[in-house]
This record gives sequence, structure tokens and C-alpha cells, in this order.
Amino acid sequence: MSESMADFEKELEASFRKLAEGDVLEGTVTNVDEDAVYLDINYHAQGIVTRENYSDDPSFSLQSVKVGDVVKATVLSGDDGEGNVALSVKEAAKTLAWETVQKYLEDGTVLTLKIGGIVSKGVIVYVEGLRGFIPASHLDIGYVEDTNDYLGKTVDAKVITVDPAKNRLVLSVKEVLFDRRREEKERKINAVVPGSILEGKVESMMPYGAFIDLGDGISGLVHISKIASKRIESPGEVLKVGQTVKVKVLKVADGKISLSIRDAQDAEPVKEKETPAVTYKDEGSATTGLGALLAGIKLQ
Repeated sequence: MSESMADFEKELEASFRKLAEGDVLEGTVTNVDEDAVYLDINYHAQGIVTRENYSDDPSFSLQSVKVGDVVKATVLSGDDGEGNVALSVKEAAKTLAWETVQKYLEDGTVLTLKIGGIVSKGVIVYVEGLRGFIPASHLDIGYVEDTNDYLGKTVDAKVITVDPAKNRLVLSVKEVLFDRRREEKERKINAVVPGSILEGKVESMMPYGAFIDLGDGISGLVHISKIASKRIESPGEVLKVGQTVKVKVLKVADGKISLSIRDAQDAEPVKEKETPAVTYKDEGSATTGLGALLAGIKLQ
């Protein structure tokens, strides 16, 4: 009784269901023959997927599809002329693939891809079965002269353009490299300890201060008020490009390093002047040693 009620509810749901071309639905394989796969799509008519609408892979065989498999397919037509709903598995895969790469674009996902072809002005990769293009200008941070060297190589890339209507998918390796360079620079900057005394070279000067190259690809700014103890009108009064200076780290925030030359000088310990040993010269010989002090004392 419960089974017949369930069947009745299923048939009722199917009778109210509306299908439109382009809909992506899920079905269960009920039969497979040499020419097509038949699906239960919870509809008053069964779904049918012909061989050419299942896969573009020349090595694909319908015999690999088994009864009971659940597949997703796109509605091509509500009636194929024989009362079946014409479906396409490969179109559904393509639709879902475009949705996936759109999500990759939104999330900034880094994909590891193998370059499968060389074309004019770039290379070809495949993402979720879709043909993607990486322009030569996006293969590296620097200029790429010969893209043929990339054939067969594996690269990390991000999706930068998704346009299903134009079948256009563009990716970039350069964006990933820029991101990693930026992250590495931030890591180095965040490792700089406020209060520490460092040595660097004057990299450039602006009216408001001087940029100091601290090495390892990072630099910081010394505001003009922190260059010297006295008031100066421009950094060039006391500094020159290439000059080595000691600086104190004042602050590290938002990827920037604030420095002070003046505070570094104030922080340097003042060396005490060494008092030279006093010697007296009397007819060629004098010293402050203990032996000399006792030499003139007569012991009785």
C-alpha cells in the first residue's frame, strides 16, 4: 500500500512538472542500447540521450554507462518525435563547467593546469573540459618571447575572464605570480620588529621624506621630521641617494614601514672616552706599574 502511494505521488509530481529547453535535470539510467541511453527523469515521458549527445570523446562507449547510474543532462527538446524528451549530457556538463569556472573567477581560485597547445599570442589549457586561453602577456611577470617552451608544462593560473556566450575563457599565470610576490613581501615586512635598529641605503627622496632600502626587497619611509635633530627644509640637505644610514623602526602597519634616522642616532650608546695611562718620564724611565711605584721605597 505504501509503495503504491509513493508511486502515485511520483506520478502526480511528474504530471505537474514543466520542462523547458536548456533546463539541466538529473535522471537515472533505466536502459542502454547501441545508440542511446534512456533516463527516468521523473516526468510523464522518458529521457533519451543519443551517442553524439553524450560525449565528444572519440574513445567513449555507451557500454560504459550502467543501469542505475545517475547523470545530469540538458533538455534539447520536449519531444524527439517519438514521445521522448531529447537530452544532452555533454551540454549539461558544459553548462555546469561554465558555472564552475565562474565560481573560480569569483573566489580567485588558483588552478594547476597543463598547457596542452600553442596558438598565436598564447597557449591553450583545459578547465573542467572547457578550452581556456592564456595570453603570452599573462604567462609570466616579464616578457615571454617564445611560448613554445611552455608546451607540456604545468602552471598555476587564475581565471580572469568568463564569457559563455562567446565561449571565451581566459586565465593568467602572471596574476598568481604577482599575488605570491605581494604575499612574500608582506611576510617580510611583518617580520620587521618595531624598535629595532637597521642599516639601509637611501633609495629615493621626496619633499616629505626619504625612502630607505632595507634589503631583501623591502623599504621604509623616513618622514622629513625624523631625518635630523635640527629642522630641515628638504631631505637633500643632509642625505644623498645611495648613502648608507642607520634607522630605527617606528611602526609597521598596513604593509608600510615607518623609520627614523634621528631616533636611531639617539639610540646609539655613547662610548666613554678611554683615559690613557699616565706616565712620567724621569731621565728616560717612568711608568705607572706596581714595580715602578715600589722601586724608590727602601725597606729596612
